[in-house]
Amino acid sequence: MNIILFGPPGAGKGTQATNLVDEFNLYKISTGDLLRKEIEKKTILGTKIKKIIDKGHFVSDELINDLIKKVLLDKKINNKLIFDGYPRNLSQAKALELLLINNNLKISCVLCLNVDKETIVKRILGRQICSNCGSIFNEYFNPSTMNSHKCDVKFLQKRSDDNEKTIKSRIETYKEKTLPILNFYKKQNLLYEVNGMAKIDDISKEIRDIITTIET
Repeated sequence: MNIILFGPPGAGKGTQATNLVDEFNLYKISTGDLLRKEIEKKTILGTKIKKIIDKGHFVSDELINDLIKKVLLDKKINNKLIFDGYPRNLSQAKALELLLINNNLKISCVLCLNVDKETIVKRILGRQICSNCGSIFNEYFNPSTMNSHKCDVKFLQKRSDDNEKTIKSRIETYKEKTLPILNFYKKQNLLYEVNGMAKIDDISKEIRDIITTIET
């Protein structure tokens, strides 16, 4: 079983991806993690990637696809994958399809967490991270209280890029890049849209029901 997980910034992809990994014994594939690991291993490809990143440039689709190709060659995990943050554009989606075909693999389903813009903005603007214990809260949905958080409020911090202008820009970029990919998978009857505005447990149940249906 191989799954692709989509959703705008603040949709809760990370939480749901972790749940899927635990429940279905999957391996999460994040391009950011793959890039860092390749650099740490100091491979020829890793050295090339480091030079590009150090110059402040984006890593090309070709290099990203090469990393995915290496993952798909690993028979221990290559049919138990959940892709989080890949593919990022239609070109990568088509490249992934060819790589899967060449390795006699396929995508089982594509899950898209749907969340409206107002909720996304509140989720991200309200996000607070405790620099002391690492706990994450939200001013609107899950505020820090004396019962839920023992650290002093002075430790609650926000990320510098969690501002309304940046958030809206990220949402528009997501729409622009992702809509063609979703249409690509919709034509293949692989796309399942999930209510990303529900409670975390309810979202997990909806996803679990979809996967169970596919498996049977």
